[in-house]
Amino acid sequence: MILKFLRLLKIFTVATKYGLDEIAMSGLGVPRTARIINGMFFWRRITSPRAVRLRLALEELGPIFIKFGQVLSTRRDLMPPDIADELSLLQDRVPPFDSNLAIAQITAALGAHPDQLFASFDPVPVASASIAQVHFATLKNGKQVAIKVLRPGMKKTIDEDIALMYMATGLIERVWAESRRLKPREVVAEFDKYLHDELDLMREAANAAQLRRNFADSELLMVPEMYWDYCTSSVIVMERMNGIPVSQIDRLAAEGVDLKKLSSDGVEIFFTQVFRDGFFHADMHPGNILVSIEPETFGRYIALDFGIVGTLNDFDKDYLSQNFLAFFRRDYKRVAEAHIESGWAPRTTRVDELEAAVRACCEPIFDRPLKDISFGQILLRLFQTSRRFNVEVQPQLVLLQKTLLNIEGLGRQLDPDLDLWKTAKPYLERWMAEQVGWRGFVEKLKDEAPRYAHIFPQLPRLVHRALEHQAQPHAATHDLLTMLVLEQRRTNRLIGFVAWLAGGIASGIIFAALFARYGQHL
Repeated sequence: MILKFLRLLKIFTVATKYGLDEIAMSGLGVPRTARIINGMFFWRRITSPRAVRLRLALEELGPIFIKFGQVLSTRRDLMPPDIADELSLLQDRVPPFDSNLAIAQITAALGAHPDQLFASFDPVPVASASIAQVHFATLKNGKQVAIKVLRPGMKKTIDEDIALMYMATGLIERVWAESRRLKPREVVAEFDKYLHDELDLMREAANAAQLRRNFADSELLMVPEMYWDYCTSSVIVMERMNGIPVSQIDRLAAEGVDLKKLSSDGVEIFFTQVFRDGFFHADMHPGNILVSIEPETFGRYIALDFGIVGTLNDFDKDYLSQNFLAFFRRDYKRVAEAHIESGWAPRTTRVDELEAAVRACCEPIFDRPLKDISFGQILLRLFQTSRRFNVEVQPQLVLLQKTLLNIEGLGRQLDPDLDLWKTAKPYLERWMAEQVGWRGFVEKLKDEAPRYAHIFPQLPRLVHRALEHQAQPHAATHDLLTMLVLEQRRTNRLIGFVAWLAGGIASGIIFAALFARYGQHL
């Protein structure tokens, strides 16, 4: 409790030091209140611009607040230009820690001094972020690498901030009954999990390896190779990637990169990660994305920093794909039905009423480029709609929502005229066709084959057991009847599957025979 109080006191002290109260009150349109509060802290002298003060305060408060600033920097439709520009410095220009600490961490983790491990090592960091910083080096075989070193003392700071967030959610749930629908405690727990995962660099290396495999044959995205002999939980060594930060639009244009194609490629990469793989990079702010200008890989995205990734199960992917596709087709009734079928909206919800509410939120944004859309207002209206219909916030999709906001902010910078809906719709339709068409059927059959191969030999015994129960009604008790019903259901499903499979095989044989006989005349 003492540690929590001290951390809370530090947050208050930093906020007062940089005049964040003045920024907040002015933003809320109550300058008189701001003047009164400023008079209470008469001893402070505020001379720096508000954006600089906000950035400095977030840097001083630590990694969680820095990450918050990184997200805000991508939302230029929500943030004033001066604040968005200043917060963008948090993406890869967080003040570095002492190089001697980095060298000591590398020595402890890898068992030798960097001068012994590498042919060359640059003690000056090339990038510094909220969790770690990066140094360049060269392996003894001549390969150029990047070394990522975890910031010392991170776990203690994060634990303190997360504890305060739990305290805040508990207070919010007590004083605001409606907040329980938003599941703030579950949302914080999800953030807690992913933030602590980010402290394990070995996990990050594994995430990178998975993403690299997923896009091994891609012409759109490149992922660095990990050198496992030099990877630990506090230090990892990876292939050095060369490119231009995606936020440097003028440099990209000067190199001849097609910004419109780059923007649409980003949308396709996002949907590929979400719907094909169910495994997506969940920290895609501009500081983590480069664009290659090498001749052989010109114009491809380069992904960096894999500490936070999101995963979706088949249910989530199916739900999202149905909603996205129905949304792009303006089928608001299907959107409403999907919410009710998934259990995210109460079963008693009237489909027509939810349909009308969703239409009112979404219809105004169609056929308009990103530059003419205020996603902040859209999200506000959707939040009001969800509150009205008691739609529950799903904590497992918080990272996806964050990533989608990053993608939208990135697309706004690259191509303000991008029509997000028309760009994404063909990809989603193609993906849905693959899922419900013959290709999807064959793939699912392959996945289920080992399971049914185990079940098929048991069919005679299961059927016999069910018949025995049916032949002894006098011995039926409540429990036995319950078991009988369950057994019959399982048996019926198995028999139905066998009949369906047999019918499919028979149809295939008939089709093959007909084709063999008449195909030559076609």
